[in-house]
Amino acid sequence: MNFPLQQAQGPDRIGQSTAVEQSRAVAEVQAAIYVARQFPRDVGRSRAAMQAACGSLSLAEKAFYKFPRAGGAVEGSTIHLAKTLAQTWGNIQYGVSEMRRDDQYRQSEMQAWAWDVEANTRHVLTFIVPHAKFAKGKVEALIDLRDIYENNANNGARRLREAIFAVIPDFFIGEAEELCRETIAKGDGKPLPERIDGAIKVFQQLGVNADRLEQKLGRPRAQWNGADIAQLLITHKSIQRREIAVDEAFPQARITGSEIKKNAGGGKQQTPPDEDPWAGEPPK
Repeated sequence: MNFPLQQAQGPDRIGQSTAVEQSRAVAEVQAAIYVARQFPRDVGRSRAAMQAACGSLSLAEKAFYKFPRAGGAVEGSTIHLAKTLAQTWGNIQYGVSEMRRDDQYRQSEMQAWAWDVEANTRHVLTFIVPHAKFAKGKVEALIDLRDIYENNANNGARRLREAIFAVIPDFFIGEAEELCRETIAKGDGKPLPERIDGAIKVFQQLGVNADRLEQKLGRPRAQWNGADIAQLLITHKSIQRREIAVDEAFPQARITGSEIKKNAGGGKQQTPPDEDPWAGEPPK
């Protein structure tokens, strides 16, 4: 006997908490649009707030990143600067969330977004994050839940930075980056010689001597300026955040002429002809 197939019926009602959440989300969007129209951004005020923020050394030191890529290095602005610019530009909402985690395939589906409520411009990035990392020339699977969380958070922060920068004007971003670099170059008000000595001491703690710093900048320390110190500071912050390794950031120390001659001689020093090589040793 054949029985007619009936389509499975879903629930004919939604729960109270779901209905409340849906209503809250709709009301929140409507309220955001209403407030943005009632209080439109003032570009002059936004620029003043941005300039004040970028004049702070605490922000400027975290404004840039640097990491190795294809034999070179990639530099850019960090998520810290992106969030600050979103706040100063005004009427922008942003966020990042893990939409789904698939432990069987070891990956997470995530979404980062930024929304200019006033201009009604929204940039959304949906992406897959494998539960793995590339280390020591190979891909290693992530098992620990904390490692997976940190990996998702790092990937989400990078996409969120892209989303925020996509809805903020280029002139605003460019001016902020320039001001941050100027702030780093000025430093904390100490004389330039003191800042140079401080930079050398900081890198000595990482095993990098002054010769390698001079090679990196292409001139001796006596000719360094504020921009050079700023470049070293950005590199130091990237090393601290493990974005770049020390050996990748700095070339090895120069080999002097005396060392070349020493290596050519097999590492043995030549004895002058008027000197007895066996002086002071007992005869055999």
